[in-house]
Amino acid sequence: MTTIPVLKVLIVGNGTVGKTSLVRRYCEGSFTSSRVATIGVDFQTKLVDLPGGQVKLSIWDLAGQERFAVMRPGFYKGGRSAALVFDVTEPQTLEDLPRWREELLGVIPTVPTIVIGNKIDLERKVEMDKGREYAQSIGAPYVETSAATGDGVPQFFESLARLAYGVPLG
Repeated sequence: MTTIPVLKVLIVGNGTVGKTSLVRRYCEGSFTSSRVATIGVDFQTKLVDLPGGQVKLSIWDLAGQERFAVMRPGFYKGGRSAALVFDVTEPQTLEDLPRWREELLGVIPTVPTIVIGNKIDLERKVEMDKGREYAQSIGAPYVETSAATGDGVPQFFESLARLAYGVPLG
């Protein structure tokens, strides 16, 4: 009997950047425009086919509000890869990514990361080059997504799974 590896992946970033919407779009195929803040952490699982076999992603969606900062490090433990998510309509959310990265690296110093610019279906205030520049500065891939339309979402999660499993990005 073959055991399917379970890979814990982390989704982090400021509150309201669309982390929960991205996870729901990927796992459930749905999008809800209501904004209900995640309390602490939420997680879902999804089977993913990768070169080398099938894996089960355990996707941890961490609350972005400052009041949950003291809880987050405990949830980071065991993470195999992480997404640093910002909102392309809110420049401050990109400016805050170094703090999120520092928080992650404080718990998992070698965690591979991917940078995600979300909400590309809305009026952009952060140009693609800015997100790409930040990703390149930390040696991370960059993907833009829209949880509302689904654009880029499968590519994002496949890249996150590949990073967690140690499979080169395609």
